[in-house]
Amino acid sequence: MAKNKYNFLGHDFPRKDGIARVTGQEIYPSDVTCSNMLYGRILRSPYPHAWIKRIDFSGAEKLGAVCINFSDVPNKFFNLRQVSIPRSTYKDWQVLSNHMRQVGDFFGAVAAESEELAEIAARAVKVEWQKLPAYMSIETALKAEKDLIHDRVYIEDKEIVIRNNIACTREVVEGNVQEGFSQADVIVENEFVSPRVYHSQLEPKACVCRPEADGGLTVWPATQALHNTRILIGEIFDIPLNKINVIRIAGGGHFGSGIHTNPVILITSALALKSGQAVKIVQTREEDMYDHCRYPARYTLKLGAKKDGTLIAGEMNAVIDIGCHHIQALAYLGVLAGWWHSLYRLPNLKYKGKAVYTNKVPTCAMQGYGAPQVTFGVETTMDMLAEKLRVDPLKFRIKNYVGLGEIFWGQGPTIRSLIQSDGVKELLIKGAELSGWHNRPDPKKQSGRFRKGIGFARGFHTSGTGAPVPGEVKDYTTVQVKVNEDGSIDILTALMDHGGGTLDAAAKLVAEEFCVPLEKVGISPADTRSTGYDVCTHATRGVYCGAGAVLAVARDAKKVLFEYASRILDAPVDSLKTKLDKERGESIIYVVGMPERNITIREAAQTAMNKDWGTAIACRSVRKVNCPPAYTTFFVEVEVDTETGIVTIKKVVAGSDAGVVINPILAKGQLHGGFNRGAGMALLEEAEYNSGSGELLNQAMLTDYKMLGAADMPDPENFQVFFADTYEPTGPMGAKGIGEAALNPVPAAVVSAIHNATGIRFTSMPVLPEHILEALKAQTVQTAQKEGKNV
Repeated sequence: MAKNKYNFLGHDFPRKDGIARVTGQEIYPSDVTCSNMLYGRILRSPYPHAWIKRIDFSGAEKLGAVCINFSDVPNKFFNLRQVSIPRSTYKDWQVLSNHMRQVGDFFGAVAAESEELAEIAARAVKVEWQKLPAYMSIETALKAEKDLIHDRVYIEDKEIVIRNNIACTREVVEGNVQEGFSQADVIVENEFVSPRVYHSQLEPKACVCRPEADGGLTVWPATQALHNTRILIGEIFDIPLNKINVIRIAGGGHFGSGIHTNPVILITSALALKSGQAVKIVQTREEDMYDHCRYPARYTLKLGAKKDGTLIAGEMNAVIDIGCHHIQALAYLGVLAGWWHSLYRLPNLKYKGKAVYTNKVPTCAMQGYGAPQVTFGVETTMDMLAEKLRVDPLKFRIKNYVGLGEIFWGQGPTIRSLIQSDGVKELLIKGAELSGWHNRPDPKKQSGRFRKGIGFARGFHTSGTGAPVPGEVKDYTTVQVKVNEDGSIDILTALMDHGGGTLDAAAKLVAEEFCVPLEKVGISPADTRSTGYDVCTHATRGVYCGAGAVLAVARDAKKVLFEYASRILDAPVDSLKTKLDKERGESIIYVVGMPERNITIREAAQTAMNKDWGTAIACRSVRKVNCPPAYTTFFVEVEVDTETGIVTIKKVVAGSDAGVVINPILAKGQLHGGFNRGAGMALLEEAEYNSGSGELLNQAMLTDYKMLGAADMPDPENFQVFFADTYEPTGPMGAKGIGEAALNPVPAAVVSAIHNATGIRFTSMPVLPEHILEALKAQTVQTAQKEGKNV
């Protein structure tokens, strides 16, 4: 993208919220205080599976605490995640229950005048338990015929009977798989396993809720979805939505864990309604770790190809441990098929997915929503096929990838979209050159303690979930844009910014459209009373869909402004354009061909006000009908210590096709951050359980949850980022997403590099040092046996 083409896009500016964040002035849910506010603590189960026979609150009540349990809240079933349409939404949650389904499950709460008193009151509550069999693995869960985790769940008003802890299933078939495999010259089949990973967002879940005099509520939550939070609170507690106001407030990261309305929000609401006072609940880090985690994946993948390198057939069978509740497992099963289908052309495809309840933490979306898990298996299998076919794995991918002019599945089989921008070839070819991939070592010729390896993988994420025909997922954003009387502009929308610069991108687009200085574009404080519906910031939709909606409405407001200017300048609207006068710090509206006939935006807005014409303002909902793939590639160089099994990341080359890059520094930051979490998923991170007690093995202590830190990343000069030169015709000024795409291919690329260093293929993550040492030992034994040596 040429630097001089735009005034603001592609240039780096200080973030609008930057000073507040770095000086500690930004307000997060945990910072909110109200007069006469109580502090809440949630009561949690010490057992993975149990019934509550009796609760004694007398000790807590003597301390003056307000107490609630399942009998104090509406007995309604719902799903915390409101993104999917009702007919695709399984409901198995209650605000509080007497059936405990995991260690850390919530059965009640207390509120008191201080955090200390609330903690003492929580410990004073006595419970009589009836323990039940705990199902800590898919295998034991599927064998169960009684004492199930759920007996029944609901879709809309339809009751679904659960058998053998099977939460839901999904199948997709295209073509004739049996016939396809019969035509294949080479077939590769393996099982792939990806771990449960804790989101590790900076801010544990928190909420402040204040009851109002009219019976309503004001809520300051940690969430990615303002309006869905409001809707769910209204449905559960039978409060009209006009009496519920959910305030947009800064969040300390979510990584997908705030797409659904976190239970903390609902429990805080229930305590506030009972007490008649404002209540604040902030989870401890340990409580938060029992609250949410990434969906794991376990699946067999079989791919067949012809001798000429053309993929011909594929089959995937996935069995997913979703934990003790649905947070849209049906949608997750769908996206597993979608990510697979959309990476490479497969004329014959068969997919079966099964979600299984276990007595573990409920799983939910996290950075990629299944894409890293699927990409790991698909890219590893593509390498195996290329090796068997004796073809260049890079050229093999270029031959088979789903690209420009083709239809892909945007997050599942019900969302289909046309690809209109494609930088994949550029990413692969340039990435290979910059990384030295063509000169990578031969694993068969490596020896010595330290062994170098270079691997690569490609992937993508959709920019939202839009499609010409809407699928199972809601996807629209409502925006108001207003030109003020001094020529500045206000943007009002419920669109959330997780910290990646979504709202800054929106402001830049508006500044570019009106040619006004960026500092004159403001992001208005937002809440659900003052804004129209926005589905939430997820699915890498922030810039393409959210900021794209802001640009569309800004153009509506600009038309109104131009109508006013045409009256003043006595010129047709179609003859008017804007330009930025940097010296005056103002935008000029001028007549094309007669630049001397002009007026500033400020003068036009003031004249319209003084003549009672009105305000240049526009408001509407915008739904995108595409969800273009944001492509990424990662080339990774590692060093494997064959004596310790430790993998050191030496160099990274990251390529991104994000269309026109609006915020270059923030986009690069996304790629750095995505790599960190993706490499951690490949090498280290896993939320493991004690199969007897049902507790996390690390006791939910963050200090014992191993993650990659800054010292584990390559030096900055060895982390190279580049962007493909593409333009997305359906995107805001050519832009599309980047967010989750920055992680999706990373685990596969890291594991590929380990293979290049050692000659060993790993199909299960994380690849820990002990796994590498065991595999190297087995490799040594196998080699010796082939050579007829004693080991």
